Amino acid sequence: MQNLKTVILHNREIAPGYFRMAVLAPGYPMQAKAGQFVMLRIQQQNQPLLRRPFGIFKTGTLAAECSGMPRREFVELVYKVVGSGTKLMATLQRGDQVELLGPLGEGFTPVESDTPILVGGGIGLVPLFKLAEDLCRQGKQVRLLMGGRTRDDILGITEFERLGVETYVSTDDGSLGEEGLVTAVLERKLAKYPEAVVYACGPTPMLNAVQAICAKNETPLQVSLEALMACGVGACLGCVVPGKEHREDQPDYLCTCRQGPVFDATDLQWPESGGDQ
Repeated sequence: MQNLKTVILHNREIAPGYFRMAVLAPGYPMQAKAGQFVMLRIQQQNQPLLRRPFGIFKTGTLAAECSGMPRREFVELVYKVVGSGTKLMATLQRGDQVELLGPLGEGFTPVESDTPILVGGGIGLVPLFKLAEDLCRQGKQVRLLMGGRTRDDILGITEFERLGVETYVSTDDGSLGEEGLVTAVLERKLAKYPEAVVYACGPTPMLNAVQAICAKNETPLQVSLEALMACGVGACLGCVVPGKEHREDQPDYLCTCRQGPVFDATDLQWPESGGDQ
């Protein structure tokens, strides 16, 4: 884990309300694992007090701008503008200073399977890119089920396909791909590939539904949870979630930032209904 005072390499809008930011981050290509995150703070006057968590989309190395200079390692984040902090982030430009704490948390643990299925909804597609890279590097045929309310919520489809990932898109309004919920696609894929392993990230109702489907099919499932975090290191306990043994008379909580954000689904407590997404 590093606490870096660093600079932005680029920050551009990739879809209405969605931005992609690259930050100079020495060491990240070797350190960051799929599913981990960073805590980012803007280095400006009147900045928001707390750091904000962002999943790591990808890492890489840029060639030196001129002979004799070292190559520059970076981390890329994809975020959606939803509040004052992300509105301020959207105004940042190349060369602006930020503070980066990370990589943090527990990431995905690839399970031995020739049929990995990734399920992502909206901004939940972000941590799945590095996982897809890892699985493709292992020679796996990766299938990605991408869901969103509209076509604007489908992020990075071209980059996933360049990896060789087989992509399936569904949107609530039918503006891109199949009309309907991504979980309907998952049910069909598990019927066709009963030996699959599923990795998912997205809104809580979607994850509830994915868990119910995987439990019914006895399919191994890892989930990356989206949670509000204040510290990112397990000190504030502001991002706890109920574990599988949680009861009112004997609370069992897991810390999303330290023990997650990626969990085996069997370690968490889920609604009996499984959600409706």
